[in-house]
Amino acid sequence: MSQLASVGTEETIARFQRCVIPNYKRYPVCLVRGEGSWIWDAEGRRYLDLFPGWGCNILGHCPPKVVEAVRDQVGRLIHVPNTWYTEPQGDFAELLSERSFGGQCFFCNSGAEANEAAIKLARAWGHPRGRYKIVTMEHGFHGRTYAALTATAQPKYHAGFEPMVPGFTYVPHNDLSAVEKAVDHETAAILIEPIQGEGGINLPAPGYLEGLRKICDVRGALLILDEVQTGLGRTGTWFAYQHFGIEPDALTCAKALAAGVAAGVLIARPELAAVFQPGMHASTFGGNPIACRAGIAAVETIEEDGLLARGVAVGARFQSRFEHLREERPELVRDIRIRGVMIGLELTMNASAVVAECLERGVLVNATHDVVVRLLPALTIDDAQIDQGCDVLADAVKTVADRRA
Repeated sequence: MSQLASVGTEETIARFQRCVIPNYKRYPVCLVRGEGSWIWDAEGRRYLDLFPGWGCNILGHCPPKVVEAVRDQVGRLIHVPNTWYTEPQGDFAELLSERSFGGQCFFCNSGAEANEAAIKLARAWGHPRGRYKIVTMEHGFHGRTYAALTATAQPKYHAGFEPMVPGFTYVPHNDLSAVEKAVDHETAAILIEPIQGEGGINLPAPGYLEGLRKICDVRGALLILDEVQTGLGRTGTWFAYQHFGIEPDALTCAKALAAGVAAGVLIARPELAAVFQPGMHASTFGGNPIACRAGIAAVETIEEDGLLARGVAVGARFQSRFEHLREERPELVRDIRIRGVMIGLELTMNASAVVAECLERGVLVNATHDVVVRLLPALTIDDAQIDQGCDVLADAVKTVADRRA
């Protein structure tokens, strides 16, 4: 059977039930085609996607320049191992280095892999110094692989997988005094999301990231930023740290990195990157030509179309619409947290019911931390789509609240 043939949602679900491990909670919808901020299911229904690709599709579904780059590369070279040089990997590394802090890149395939690489690099750097501990923040999220899972300071994700990897210390988010107490002569690094994503779009308090940089400098530890969700233009700058006047020793990025194609990266200061010698770490598919061509096209699209500035404008429009909802129904909205197209609407009710209500009305959003509606819209979303999505979301919030009153 042709893989392009649509067999319908019911048959697809039946195949999943027979053949796919049920480790995801899935909506009963089979998506088959996307364009920009629109996506269609197997029965032809169109949805407005305000959470495209779980934040991976920073340019929306099937951005033309990325599609063309991938098509071209597939006809040239699909994969070669990292024992050889390839032009796309070198070109992509240069683009990322120039748009960050002049670091060197290690490519992999996901955010969890990038964070595993960062953790290994921190320990390899710290080993001759007697440093191995890593401090992370409560409500943070760093991935599902073992060390990244341990770094994730949320017990609900650890349940059933204990014992966890030793050497991690958890402290409350936005509490510099707690970090100062936790960092000692055995601490190799502080690992933190500059804006917590899965934790509920939690913004850093004024001076917090700057304070972490100072603690690391004084105590001789590394500052590693998990920019898996915030990176590549999500917050209105190439990387979120650029809002705060600091530079990390290393950062990780994935999700939006190749506009929906699987890709991850660890970027480290050259003197730190030099710790990784041949044989110490690797990724078979990391930096493959297809992902790198997609990433190059993503960077070029963002620059040529002025999408960093557009991201700021998108965030401001969502802010205005949500403020209107809060003014209209203040008992329903606890907080609004927005930086660029990284958007959190904290409610006074369970957000999952709102997500389900939006789905019924043809708008895709996400719930996190029980009460937060999380949106990661594309930089390319237009004003009419923003207004349509906000209308539906606001009505869904009010409907769910009134239904439970």
